[in-house]
Amino acid sequence: MPDEAAMVLNGDSMEEQLKDIQISSFEEDEEEDQDEEVEEDADSNSDDVDDDDSEAEPVTLGFVEKPKNGWSLLRHMFPCKAGGVPVYFESLRLHGWIPLICHQENLPFATSVKRPYNFCFRVYAPISEKESTFHRTLFVFMCPSMKCILQDKHEQWKYPPEKASRSVKVFRCQLARSNPFYSSEPPRGDGTDNSSGIGAQLCDWCGTWNGDKVCSSCRKARYCSEKHQAMHWRSGHKLVCQQMKTYSESSNSSSGNNRRTSNELEKVASNTLWREYEIINEDECEFDMEMSGANGYSGSMVSNDGSDETFKALLKHFEADDDKKSWTSFQECISKAPEQVLRYCRSPTAKPVWPISSGQPSQVDTPKCRYCGGPSIFEFQILPQLLYYFGVKDDVDSLDWSTIAVFTCEASCEASLSYKEEFAWIQV
Repeated sequence: MPDEAAMVLNGDSMEEQLKDIQISSFEEDEEEDQDEEVEEDADSNSDDVDDDDSEAEPVTLGFVEKPKNGWSLLRHMFPCKAGGVPVYFESLRLHGWIPLICHQENLPFATSVKRPYNFCFRVYAPISEKESTFHRTLFVFMCPSMKCILQDKHEQWKYPPEKASRSVKVFRCQLARSNPFYSSEPPRGDGTDNSSGIGAQLCDWCGTWNGDKVCSSCRKARYCSEKHQAMHWRSGHKLVCQQMKTYSESSNSSSGNNRRTSNELEKVASNTLWREYEIINEDECEFDMEMSGANGYSGSMVSNDGSDETFKALLKHFEADDDKKSWTSFQECISKAPEQVLRYCRSPTAKPVWPISSGQPSQVDTPKCRYCGGPSIFEFQILPQLLYYFGVKDDVDSLDWSTIAVFTCEASCEASLSYKEEFAWIQV
């Protein structure tokens, strides 16, 4: 039975050239049959993988969009968002919340990178099959230091689960449908929805972490850490503080004045945050349908015409660089919707689209849930296009990554902690 790749190359001089380059060409029929069977088995396994991927639940793509109104990103609207400040479910469950400080104690630049993490992404991902996960959100936080990310690149697989991926942290929070904070009915989405209760009192500098420290002078501004209090003081609170103190001491101060002062504080603090966007979701299959009539992706290294078969045959004969193969697949996948910043597919069979082959976590590297001991599964990945929308500069030391893959408890278990840490793997 003729070799499958040779059939593709039949009529060309490539086959003979390939034989000359390879170590040897086997003439025995038995060995040729064995080689062919191995190739067919490999093809069959590859087809099985493709079939599994195609049968998995559809991939949802996320795209950034400037908020169209002032209420779409409020917590009782359960938004998906990137940048700005995190939108926590409610305040009671933040009691005792300690701001995440990035500590790189073993590095010579440790004193320069001890800083609270920045809020990066919020994914609202309820699981309707369980009562306890009617409302379910995943929060992604990141150290803004590229040095910290590069440290993870080399050592993140060495960390025990409790110290995994120090540059990126992910937390899961969930609520049942019947809860004291939100209506059991979905929001109307017309700006008339009201939330019960008061939101969390967050740091006036970063707007991210619990503001359990109060300015000793005005007793109004709140902070998550002494570092952010000092930064806020130098950046403008020194001037505003006396005004706030005056308003507080004056019994005739109007609510309008207080509101004006709060807005001034918010303007100062917002300068340190990444740009805020609402995330709009679209099914990837819609983009597949749009591209189905095309002969190939304009930005892809591999087209869908007849020459594609020759390219695949060449890849079988040459041991091509694995990173190059991964990049080709990644580019072809992303080119369907180049502006996507999120790929979501929570399924036991789902896998991230890795830009490069090296630096991928093995099954051993993905820890079990630290709370219930059950398996963790891939849920979503964040793509590097997000950095462009955040306004991150393209400098040598600027923040950069290839992808951030998030793995979560398959059972989405309950635990005594309101915010349960999940596992993130960053590929640089």
